Amino acid sequence: MEDTIAAIATAPGEGGIGIIRISGEQAKEILLQVFQPAGNIVLEHRQMCYGHIVEPDANRMIDEVLCVYMQGPKTYTAEDVVEIHCHGGMVPLRKTLELVLQHGARMAEPGEFTKRAFLNGRLDLSQAEAVIDLIQAKTEKTFDVALDQLSGVFSDRIKEIRKKLVDILVNVTVNIDYPDEDIEEITYENLRKDLEAVQKDVNAMLSSAETGKIIKNGLAVTIIGKPNVGKSSLMNCLLRESRAIVTEIPGTTRDMIEEQLSVRGIPVRLTDTAGIRETDDFIEQIGIEKSKVAFYQADLIIFMVDASRALSDEDREIMSLIEEKKTIVILNKTDLTPVTGEEAVREFLPNAVIIKASMETMQGVEEIEEQIVAMVYGGSVQQNDHTIVTNVRHKDILVKAKKSLDDAISMTGLCEALELIEIDINSAYASLGEIIGETVQDDILNEVFARFCLGK
Repeated sequence: MEDTIAAIATAPGEGGIGIIRISGEQAKEILLQVFQPAGNIVLEHRQMCYGHIVEPDANRMIDEVLCVYMQGPKTYTAEDVVEIHCHGGMVPLRKTLELVLQHGARMAEPGEFTKRAFLNGRLDLSQAEAVIDLIQAKTEKTFDVALDQLSGVFSDRIKEIRKKLVDILVNVTVNIDYPDEDIEEITYENLRKDLEAVQKDVNAMLSSAETGKIIKNGLAVTIIGKPNVGKSSLMNCLLRESRAIVTEIPGTTRDMIEEQLSVRGIPVRLTDTAGIRETDDFIEQIGIEKSKVAFYQADLIIFMVDASRALSDEDREIMSLIEEKKTIVILNKTDLTPVTGEEAVREFLPNAVIIKASMETMQGVEEIEEQIVAMVYGGSVQQNDHTIVTNVRHKDILVKAKKSLDDAISMTGLCEALELIEIDINSAYASLGEIIGETVQDDILNEVFARFCLGK
């Protein structure tokens, strides 16, 4: 018999309620030892029950609570589960949990409830990983992708690809084991075509990995430019609030300002930097050095130019730095008489996206947001794609599976022995099984669930 486990399932701190979760064969028995229902109430399956947590030996009330008993296997862990809804403070929760542990439960490890759900077949491993992504989601898009993965859409796609590999393996194995039987002989050309079809599926999933990383972790966007071109104004416009100080005095921003925001559902880590210029001000010099670090770490650069002035040496120096980066150039202050146009910028940055804007009138702000979205999805991934790869572990496994398929396809071109090709096909099949947990090792499982919080 497995241990019955217990933990506080709600976040630390004060709140309206706090929940203690118990899972295992002894869950109901432990509850009945510490819970005293009010009046003639009987604890029944899936019915909330009012009463008190009582310390049996001293007959002392600990808290006034609501409890619910849920009989397995139709529960989160597929075991008997009890939830005790206490008042939301650390003292009643701690005292109640101590009583539960004294009467036979043990403290759950981080993620152990979800691990039991996986081990008991209620969730596969990729669905279990989606649980923590759902909890940590910062934007609606992040939440939607995690919810899709929790529902099994991502797992189903992996299972479809593995099914194709099984069909190929059956064909290969039959031709190896029964070469003299009256069966359809496999040809290297047909085998190659079948493998290339699977390879196409794997490549399609891998092509979404960069977008998935941004959806999950956020896009690092750094605003750079010389002083007084409107960088802080742009930050305020994107945030829809006055976060950065805006003045006509050059060098107002001396340190980096970082903010989190959502742009059309995409999490963005936005950094407003000190204006890059030559200066004798020691403090401003430190800010400029930080700006250069933020520049190198950014996924996307927004380079701002004052369109009412001619390009300066400082502008040209910055453009020489960003030639290889994904860049949106903002020709700001177009509400004034324009002096610098697209042609002048294209001479240095022929591939950059250029937007004419005015932070004073909010002109161009929506277009900037549209370009951020376009750069994230890159044309190869649709916003409503349900199989976006957001997990680094999944990406690494898909890369490994692709390598095995590449090797198998290469060997079909050389008409190598089927036994050798079968090894690589099996390797790809086993690799994909690691994503959903069918072929995963215990140390990987432990590492995955260790990232969870207590009580989940």
